[in-house]
Amino acid sequence: MNSLAHGKNTSAVEVTNISTHGVWLLTRKTELFMSFDDFPWFKNQIIESIINVEELSSGHYYWPDIDVDLTEEMIEHPERFPLKAKIT
Repeated sequence: MNSLAHGKNTSAVEVTNISTHGVWLLTRKTELFMSFDDFPWFKNQIIESIINVEELSSGHYYWPDIDVDLTEEMIEHPERFPLKAKIT
């Protein structure tokens, strides 16, 4: 008996929670938290736009509906990246 090959992993990254404080992102390695204070682009978005996230490469995430791309380093250490886009 031969087993079929496993399909492509479609859940490499997933938004697991959205609260009044921010967004939780589950990756292959860990769960990351993005506060709205550090990542204001997500604050006034609809849920569908926030959960529509892609992993472009390992540790590099993109939200096409919002046109935001972030790396794990940016999410884990926002203090290292003090420049933020202004919300218009």
